[in-house]
Amino acid sequence: MKMTLVLGFNDYLAPAQQLAHCLAFPFKQVDSHQFPDGETKVTIPSDLPKRLIICQTLNQPDHKLIELLLVAQTAREQGVEHITLVAPYLCYMRQDIAFHTGEAVSQKIIGKLLSDYFDAVLTIDPHLHRIKHLSEAIPTGQAIALYATSAMSTFIKQHFNRPVIIGPDEESMQWVEAIANTDKWHYTIANKQRFGDKNVAVTLDDIELNKRDVIIVDDIASTGRTLEQTVKQILPQKPNSLSVMVTHAFFVDDAIERLNALGVTNIWSSDSVLHSTNAFSVIEILAHAIESVYEAHQPQ
Repeated sequence: MKMTLVLGFNDYLAPAQQLAHCLAFPFKQVDSHQFPDGETKVTIPSDLPKRLIICQTLNQPDHKLIELLLVAQTAREQGVEHITLVAPYLCYMRQDIAFHTGEAVSQKIIGKLLSDYFDAVLTIDPHLHRIKHLSEAIPTGQAIALYATSAMSTFIKQHFNRPVIIGPDEESMQWVEAIANTDKWHYTIANKQRFGDKNVAVTLDDIELNKRDVIIVDDIASTGRTLEQTVKQILPQKPNSLSVMVTHAFFVDDAIERLNALGVTNIWSSDSVLHSTNAFSVIEILAHAIESVYEAHQPQ
């Protein structure tokens, strides 16, 4: 019997299989059945090893969280001793304080829930605001936040020689600096004012972009409004090309169409969330990190 098994779900199957391949671990799929009332029944393989990796990204999270908890508890009842959750996109991290009386602080609630069921949690570019370490949100044995920047840099170098990297707001600075400084590319960070979920204003410092390949980099694209406003600031300088690159792609409503209509050359994202813009993978980054998790939990 293999020492470790990777479990995946039908709606994130290919990346989970890729993770198992990178680790040279066997892979099996969770069987999930939904009843007419929306209730879910999950069935997992029998004769599980002592260590288990569950790979599931957590966009559209509510039903996925229930499935994860059912799988994890059933695995414990089969004797599994160590369970790692690999969630390339991690849900419920943005709400870390109550802004108004009665608001649920979902980060603490969901973080505690995950820590009750998983010995280790790994994710890519979590949407953290007022905390620095993922372990503050998920108090489990190992809570590891990884970054897509190395995969982004590799992909960019395959397409451009001397791009200019632009961040649409201050929160994007860590990604932009990590990418640009590695190869000494020019970069700048825009200033953003938010007036609502779909109303933002962006201003850009003076930087020469004429006939340059410009790439806007961010961790997440939801409505695309911030990206759209940044594009509008760049276009008057007539860049050679203008690309958008994000870790987590949602691009709700008509975000893609709006960006294309403005003249964006490329829209690229990682496979942390399955989307038509997926262009590079973060699975190898996660696989390398899992090796360190298991080094700390070698069987006796």
